[in-house]
Amino acid sequence: MTDSPADHSNSRSGNRRTPQARNSRGESPVTRETVLKAALEIVDRDGVESLSMRRLAEAVGRDPMVIYRHVANKAAVLDGIAEIIFAQLAVDPTAPDWAAELRSVASDFRRLALAHPRVVPLLVTRPLATPLGLRSQAVIRPLEDILALLTGAGFAGADALHIYRMVFGFLYGHVLNELQEMVERAEETDEVLRLGLHRLPIGQFPLIRELAPVLASYDGASELERGLDILLTGLATTIPRDG
Repeated sequence: MTDSPADHSNSRSGNRRTPQARNSRGESPVTRETVLKAALEIVDRDGVESLSMRRLAEAVGRDPMVIYRHVANKAAVLDGIAEIIFAQLAVDPTAPDWAAELRSVASDFRRLALAHPRVVPLLVTRPLATPLGLRSQAVIRPLEDILALLTGAGFAGADALHIYRMVFGFLYGHVLNELQEMVERAEETDEVLRLGLHRLPIGQFPLIRELAPVLASYDGASELERGLDILLTGLATTIPRDG
């Protein structure tokens, strides 16, 4: 008795899984987006140091060679993680109040940083490690839109670029500083003990001890607004407008 074509087909499908068979088993297709999403989840949970291509492959549920089809190496993965976050940062280049729009952008960036604190070092360093023309469009889009916002408000192009650098330099420093504010004993009412300042030599850091109540009650949102007040007011009065 000879096998029918259907019998041969069934035999082959039993020995070799086709893409259709993988999908029928509930396996999602692997894309660059799914790889980067898995990488972001690893970094969010365990930090950048814990990310490896092997661990990423395990998280996606595929052989490491499958991962390399979508990202060339770990550096490309790190760039992609930064890209995911920057893609969520929206700038309205037609906003009528340039300073208010920059405040909104700064607030959004802080929100994203607090939502992904272990990714912040990548946001600060990865774009700078890549030539401007080689960065992803999601990373350079905020720069283009802020330049459009500021030149539309009357600033010369070079001055608009200076404002962008000043604002984001301040913003990067602010979020890094805010994320490093540590309270050793949150239950303590004595600010010196809460901050662990009792470990420092009594006579060598008098000003830090004096400011302990301020340090212990650090308010990141208020500090951001105060810094922007100083920065944007200064920029508005000292940078000449074109024409």
